[in-house]
Amino acid sequence: MALINTKIKPFQATAYKNGEFIEVSDTDLQGKWSIFFFYPADFTFVCPTELGDVADHYDELQKRDVEVYSVSTDTHFTHKAWHDSSETIGKIKYTMIGDPTGTITRNFDVMRESMGLADRATFVVDPDGIIQAMEITAEGIGRDAEDLLRKVKAAQYVAANPGQVCPAAWKEGEATLAPSLDLVGKI
Repeated sequence: MALINTKIKPFQATAYKNGEFIEVSDTDLQGKWSIFFFYPADFTFVCPTELGDVADHYDELQKRDVEVYSVSTDTHFTHKAWHDSSETIGKIKYTMIGDPTGTITRNFDVMRESMGLADRATFVVDPDGIIQAMEITAEGIGRDAEDLLRKVKAAQYVAANPGQVCPAAWKEGEATLAPSLDLVGKI
């Protein structure tokens, strides 16, 4: 699980987005911030609450030049059927990648091999394809898109401000730190 500060592996997949099937690859991510939002399966229970929460924050993520890619080992056809039948999933505007071979899920090291399902995992990827943040939770623990947005803001701030770091619970506009000998033992 030593994926922080590593480049994502190449991939190609078919996805569902805005009523169409599209092809997506790692080259589509170049030059943009990305979120990979892995979840176990369509037509389940915690998953739609999480995907809906991300959908509620998608416009704000887009304003920050961040693209969202939800990923499960379901097919793009299943994503369309779920999108068409669920009010919560129907509001999703971001890309829903089908990964029935598990290639992308394994690339991010979040495959539950005995089940053929993805873990509940989130990755924030910078415009160079480098993983800057990740979160993995147990099956029954849903993630919070508000905290994900906070992490994106912190990652973007650090990228734009070399020599600065964001302390715990940092919110946009709050003070940051400039690590130096003067701070050692004073925080």
